[in-house]
Amino acid sequence: MHPAVARHFLVASDFDQTLSFNDSGLVLSEILGTTGFQEKVDGLARSNLVQQGGELAYLIRHDPEFRGVRREHLVETGRRVRLRHNIPALVEFLNRGLEGCRFSFFVISAAPREVIQSALEGIVDPAHVFGTELEFDDRTGEVRSIKRVPAGYGKVAVLEELEARLGTAPDRTIYIGDGSSDVHVMLHVNNRAGFTIAVSENHQLSRIARRTVLSDDAFSVIVPILEDVLGRGVSEIRTVFESNGLTLEQWDKARTDRVTIRDTRASDGDGAAAFLSVDLVVESDADTADAVPDDDVAVA
Repeated sequence: MHPAVARHFLVASDFDQTLSFNDSGLVLSEILGTTGFQEKVDGLARSNLVQQGGELAYLIRHDPEFRGVRREHLVETGRRVRLRHNIPALVEFLNRGLEGCRFSFFVISAAPREVIQSALEGIVDPAHVFGTELEFDDRTGEVRSIKRVPAGYGKVAVLEELEARLGTAPDRTIYIGDGSSDVHVMLHVNNRAGFTIAVSENHQLSRIARRTVLSDDAFSVIVPILEDVLGRGVSEIRTVFESNGLTLEQWDKARTDRVTIRDTRASDGDGAAAFLSVDLVVESDADTADAVPDDDVAVA
């Protein structure tokens, strides 16, 4: 009898507002003393000049107010970024794995790699961080060029490289993200039978992600991984949390259906049919067998 081979999962996570509360671009702009960062990002998004998520890289290279960025600014940005709670516990759990399962954890983000490595120093192996790669001028210290930006389809390329390197099947890929820049990669993962987790109420992602988990605690993403990917029950999930020194204090599952109804029996003075918009909220107890898409998870 040969011992069973452990199932190997690739777990990849975005950084800005997924592992952190802050957008690293806003923190960097504060350090530089510049204003209007969000307006510039919104303008680039409207123009479709760069892929969503790659706006900061574009500004660093082309905007006069960001041309003075040096490596030390990016490192300091990472130090100032507010991280979600219990990221070390999450990484340690994934590194240990479970009986019959092992995980390889990577961070894939369009934020500059120096920012992410600084923010996660001592938590995530720098070799497991994929961010925007910048080249700096040896003489001036300024950014000379951009080598790579993992935004949009760029994240898909990194995922495929990691799958090939690790030898993991596409249906063993788990991706965690928060915003519009994660849409392409989540669609890619879903189309190949992988698993996707959203950690925000972004409307674009809520229609795509297999599960949505809302929590200030990074360890909360273990709930859908254990429940949906590994098929563990509620009691087993609580035991995993407790074995990691945490308590699953609150787990409220709810689904909200937004419904617009046309009333053809009544019309206003102009003859236009009246509309009625209704929010139907269906809640279920955490211990029920039927899972529903959106979770609010509190971890203590």
